[in-house]
Amino acid sequence: MAEETRGICVRDVPAKAFIKAYAEHLKNSDKFELPTWADLVKTSVANELAPYGEDWYYVRAASIARKVYLRPGVGVGQLRKWYGGNKRNGTKTEHFRRANAGIIRSVLLQLEEMKVTEKCDAGGGGRRMTRVGQQDLDRIAMSVFHNQEEEED
Repeated sequence: MAEETRGICVRDVPAKAFIKAYAEHLKNSDKFELPTWADLVKTSVANELAPYGEDWYYVRAASIARKVYLRPGVGVGQLRKWYGGNKRNGTKTEHFRRANAGIIRSVLLQLEEMKVTEKCDAGGGGRRMTRVGQQDLDRIAMSVFHNQEEEED
């Protein structure tokens, strides 16, 4: 009984389950729109092909929202590092390449329009969650937590 009195937040649920649930929420939301270029763009110069899944943009947006929730003050540059990867150069050695900044920036702008994130004034800038955005993510984390409990029983 003591566990139910405290609130469940994003940290309390597995990342994969939360991102899947929040991506579904964004897909069903009429405020978050898929850009026209989403089917043509690669997520990084290190990748050879564009993402296969048709919901990849919503999944990336949910993942970015989770990262901003966990680390307030994170900016486009740090997110580019997180989503980057090794570029394979054939027989030559691999080198790390950052992710596409345009995708990350467009996701952050849409989350800002939805009042989920806002720009940080202090420090080096970046983004942080608004009160409304934090409540939204915590509500979805709570539903994921309860769904997992029901599956275990």
